[in-house]
This record gives sequence, structure tokens and C-alpha cells, in this order.
Amino acid sequence: MDWFDDWALTLAVFLPAVGLVAVLAVPRAEERLIKVVTLVATLATLAVGAGILARFDYDRSAALQFRVDASWIDAINARYHLAVDGISLPLLVLSMFVTVLCVVYSWNHFPEPHNPKAFLALILLLEVGMNGTFVAQDLVLFFIFFEVVLLPMFFMIGVWGGPNREYASIKFFLFTLFGSALMLLGFLALFFLSGTNTFQIPELVALGGEGITRTTQHLIFAGLFLGFAIKVPMFPFHTWLPDAHTEAPTVGSVLLAAILLKLGTYGFVRIAMPVLPEAAATWAPWIGLLAVIGIIYGALCCLAQTDMKRLIAFSSVAHMGFVMLGIATLTTFGVNAAIFGMVAHGLITGMLFFLAGTVQHTYHTREMERLGGLLKQAPRLGWILGFCAMASLGLPGLAGFWGEFPAILSAYRPAGAVSGLLGAEPLVTFRVFMVLAAIGTVLAAGYLLWMYQRVAFGVPKEEFADLSVHDVTPVEWIAWTPMLLLIVVLGVYPQLLFGITNGAVTRLFGG
Repeated sequence: MDWFDDWALTLAVFLPAVGLVAVLAVPRAEERLIKVVTLVATLATLAVGAGILARFDYDRSAALQFRVDASWIDAINARYHLAVDGISLPLLVLSMFVTVLCVVYSWNHFPEPHNPKAFLALILLLEVGMNGTFVAQDLVLFFIFFEVVLLPMFFMIGVWGGPNREYASIKFFLFTLFGSALMLLGFLALFFLSGTNTFQIPELVALGGEGITRTTQHLIFAGLFLGFAIKVPMFPFHTWLPDAHTEAPTVGSVLLAAILLKLGTYGFVRIAMPVLPEAAATWAPWIGLLAVIGIIYGALCCLAQTDMKRLIAFSSVAHMGFVMLGIATLTTFGVNAAIFGMVAHGLITGMLFFLAGTVQHTYHTREMERLGGLLKQAPRLGWILGFCAMASLGLPGLAGFWGEFPAILSAYRPAGAVSGLLGAEPLVTFRVFMVLAAIGTVLAAGYLLWMYQRVAFGVPKEEFADLSVHDVTPVEWIAWTPMLLLIVVLGVYPQLLFGITNGAVTRLFGG
């Protein structure tokens, strides 16, 4: 199987592109064939991911595996360099996994205007960018894949979105493009100032900022920070997210929450922190401060929402705050928790957006004032919503707990290199963050239980009392069951994921 090791990552990235070409070649009238071709392409990609999981050497999870390193653009010393380690493997498989489930869900849930060919083609193009970002080991290649996801999501929101889709799509595009421009300047500065004229991420990590002055490191880190923080998005760069989520079609919201937000946090773990560790240590308390502000602010905004989908969108601001707090500690404990939080958030919030989409499809509204009695009219849907709400608030035994609790605990003892904030000792600073983040979990329980009570409990409102409501359909069961099972499995046995990530995290952050 040496051929598989050589070709696995190329197939993982470009099989969806082959599927895209095939979909474009099918006449628009052949709707069923378009669906089948898309599903086959995504399933084939997931099969490659399963092969990578099977052949991955977990005893060497810190090492880059399935490596492809070939000449690409010699004029600028950029190389076609792909590889996975314990950090990127879970996120790569999550991307493949969620994309398949989105295609399955879309089978009977295409938004208006009805154009499955264009919609599914955009999903395949999104998968190319998402998978490529998680395996790229060259900054130029990383940037290209990082930007590939921008256009499909722009059109997905702008064409198939809600009433304010034009505003939301343009805001999403401009925010992320601005951050990407600054990130690119940071990449160019690393190339010219590192002394090696290289875009290779492993080489830049090995250098650790050597040869770059302290002031310059901070300026480069500022560019990388803005590029990644906008994508996360961190407070105060989050304002595009609620609009994008609210207006996006259901599948667009699921992919945005489950995968696209992780491109920013992954950028911090893979590039910003290990490439410029000295600057990262200085910036860490400020990143932690913005993270806990995001946790509290996002939770308070959730309590003010009337739209179910917008509430879930603001909850992502809070949940990604826990991820960034773990990263800001610069400890193996915190970064492991952050990666677990990325995967858990992808599964749980992705499920919540699926459920919000089904509620809207059934009742033609997401206004919680008009909803109620879901447990009476569609009991299975109501119980699944309750399960996902409990997972999202961090109930022990479900995946959300292991993304939040260790991230909070890691702030008790951050890395010793972290400088003080506003003259305070690092331990004092981060322990204040720990307390604020813990308060955020209480607020999370408040807004999620409040949402569940308004949507699921009581009796249906008068306008929907006589509505014939279909409970969970077979297609929805197929799309949702794998995510629900993983939420339980990772909650009961978190070592399944921590065992993969720990070696690579220790290699980058163990010092």
C-alpha cells in the first residue's frame, strides 16, 4: 500500500474537485444523477480519510505522515508540500465526515432558488479548500486553500440565503478578505526575514523566529493574528458571523460552524504560535482577554435573541472563546483541549444548525415567540434538540464537556513564558480569565435551556396547532445519527481524540 501513502493526501484534497468537474458535466435537468455523483465523490473522499486513519502511525502522531513534498513554483521557492500529524488528522476527517452528511441532508432540503447542480458544486469546492488547508505544509499552499473557501460560501449565502443575504455575504467576504490580506503580508515577512527564504511551515517552526527582531516578530504576529482571529471569529471581529449564519441556508450554516471557523483556530495552532513563540508569549494574555470577553459577550447576546438560528450563531462566538483561551495558555493541556473543543463544537453546533433548519422548514419561522410544543408535535425532533442543547452547554458525558472544562482548567497554570497583562502576574491574570470563563458556562446553560424551553415545551401556538408536522425523516436520521453517536462516544471516551493530538501538541508546545 505504498502507493496509497504517496497519494492519500492528494486524493483527499482533489477527489472533491474531480466530483465538481463531473457534476458540472451533468445536465441540470438530471437532478438525481447530480446528487448521486456528489454523494459518491464525498463518500470516496471519506473512504480515503478512513484509509488514512487506518494506516496512521499513532505511536508517531507527532511526526508528519503521508508526506508529499514536490517542486511547485520554483521562482518563489513554494513547494507542493502536504502532510498530516495528530493535530491536523482529526480536523481533516471531521471536514470529510461533515461534508458527506451535508450532502445527505441536502437530498430533500434544497433551498430556493432550486438549483441542486450549482449548490452541490459549491459544496464540493468548499471541501477542496477545507481539506487542503488542514494538510498544507507550505504557506503559499495554505493561503490558497484558506482563500478557496471564501468564494463558495459567499455565493452560498448570497444566492440561497435569507432576506438580507446580500448584506451578509458582502460583509462576510470583506471581513475575511481584509484579514487574509494582512495574513499574507505576515507570510511574506516570514519568507524574507527568516534568513532561509522558505515558505515551508516545518522549517519556520524549527527556526522559531530566530534572526527576526522582537519588534518585527510582534508586527508579523499582529498580521497573522488579524487574519486568523477574523476567521475564528474572535471578539471584536465577530460581527460578520451572526449575519452570515442567520442568512445562510442550513447546509451553509453547518459547514461554516463545523469546519470554516476551525480554519482560524487551526492557523493559530499550526502557524502563528509555534512559528513566532516569543511574540506569542507576549500576545497570549491579550488573546486570553479577548477570548473571555467573547465568552461572556457571546452568552449575553444569546440571551437577547429571538431568532433560534441567530442564538446558535452567537453561541459559536462564546464556544470559540473557550478554544482560544486554551490556545492562549500555550500549554499542551490547553492546546489539546482547544483541538478537542474544535471537533466537539463542529459536531454539536453543526447538529444544532441542522435542527434549526428543520424547524424552519417545518414551521417556516425561527422566531421562538411563535414556536413551542415541539415535544408534542415532533417528539423525536424535540428530544434530539434537547440532547444537543445539553451537549452544547457542556454536560459531562458528552463531547462538549471535554472542549470546555480542560480549557478552563488550563488557565489555572499557563505557560511560564507568558508575560503579565497590565502589570499583573501571569498566574493572577489567567486565573481571573478562568473564573470568567467558568461564569460563561453558567450563562451557556441559561441561554440554551431558555431556547429549549421556548421551542420544545408547552403546547403549540394557535397558528400551528392544526399543522401536520412530520417528525424526523429517514434522510435526516441518516445525516444526524453519526454525529449524535460521535458526540456520545467522544464524551464517554475522550482519550480517543486526546490520544491522537497529544504527541503533536507536545512537539509544538511542550517547551
